[in-house]
Amino acid sequence: MNRPMYFATFEEELDYFLNYTLQEDIGSGDHSSLACISSDAVGTSKLLVKEPCVLAGLEVVEAIFKKLDPNTRIHFYKVDGAACEVGEIAFEVKARIHALLSGERLMLNILQRMSGIATRTRRLADMISHTRCRLLDTRKTTPGMRFLEKRAVAIGGGYNHRFGLYDMIMLKDNHIDFAGGIEKAIKKTHQYLAEKNLSLKIEVECRNLPEVEQVLTVGGVDRIMFDNFSPSMIVKALQLVKGAFETEASGGITEQNIVEYAETGVDFISMGALTHSVKSIDLSFKAE
Repeated sequence: MNRPMYFATFEEELDYFLNYTLQEDIGSGDHSSLACISSDAVGTSKLLVKEPCVLAGLEVVEAIFKKLDPNTRIHFYKVDGAACEVGEIAFEVKARIHALLSGERLMLNILQRMSGIATRTRRLADMISHTRCRLLDTRKTTPGMRFLEKRAVAIGGGYNHRFGLYDMIMLKDNHIDFAGGIEKAIKKTHQYLAEKNLSLKIEVECRNLPEVEQVLTVGGVDRIMFDNFSPSMIVKALQLVKGAFETEASGGITEQNIVEYAETGVDFISMGALTHSVKSIDLSFKAE
């Protein structure tokens, strides 16, 4: 997964994210814990799995509790990407009780969502594993959590598309229409990249077969996206492309038809549903 320009590592971005989200939740203090529990009291809590899932986000769990209590000790019974069944214990945490209680909700919110994304991704990736097609995420993510949601996709067996607007050129329908057509959009893009001394891959979204033919005539791109094409239309489009460029199917793809799309021979399938409408996994953090 590409890193944002302003963070050198995942750990650096995670630390920045946790500083904000913990402050958002704790504010002036976890007064519920402060009111009735000694600040030096130590306890243990366990993470209980309450529905079948693919677990994702354990490194975030560790970072949260160690930020709240550097002496935290965690024993993991599962690893990221592991399939879990109802009733299993994923890990147990021993730390100051204030840390356990103050970090519980943030930890669960992240772990439940990341595990939901990883679970859906694994299910869909397994469905098309007999083909060479790779499953991609999109930018349809929760603001501020994109780096975690895309990490969950990778843990689930999918692949990351561009991270943001800066690490790849994607000429979508609106770009093309505002630029005055496919040819102008591609040529202006090459001019811009040359002027800025940038080396970015170029993907062009096509709405129909004539637009695919236009891209092939102009050339100079890395990937063609077939937007809202039916599987039969994609077969025809692939016959036109003849392997000259990478190809991607997007739009209208669901769990019910993903196999049919993958079996067309397209290189990639991108699905916003991997992240934008996923159901969080039911997990519980209980005191021992």
